[in-house]
Amino acid sequence: MNKPAPSVVIRPSGGAAEHPQLVEIWRSAVHATHDFLEESDLERIEASLIPVYFPAVSMLVAESRGEPVGFAGVAEGCLEMLFVADAARGTGVGTALLEEAVTRHGVTRVDVNEQNPAALGFYLRRGFVQVGRSALDGDGRPYPLLHLEIRA
Repeated sequence: MNKPAPSVVIRPSGGAAEHPQLVEIWRSAVHATHDFLEESDLERIEASLIPVYFPAVSMLVAESRGEPVGFAGVAEGCLEMLFVADAARGTGVGTALLEEAVTRHGVTRVDVNEQNPAALGFYLRRGFVQVGRSALDGDGRPYPLLHLEIRA
């Protein structure tokens, strides 16, 4: 059983210098939770993180003991990404990131891969409801997305 994280601090990203650490967190999280993705899709997504995905969002970083352990990306009221290092899963890091995104960054929407029931459960337990479904992901690949919203 995971222990609660000591104090988790949520802060804005430190920018490009921090991106390699965030990619490592992404890799750790995805390998633990996204077993439905093909290796070629993982490689394609990872190659786009720094040049495409990170610049498109406001990045929040969760730190524990001075080290990044998770991050979230927010754009126009939508939580575009939330990843927690595998070693920190279950310690409250994801909840802290989500609370910050909702309360201080106006997040009301998130899309979740249908094949990721743990993520779906995480958001449903925190007040999100399913409002739609897409058969394909944003890149037109066969990874259905569930569209969730949180109501005030």
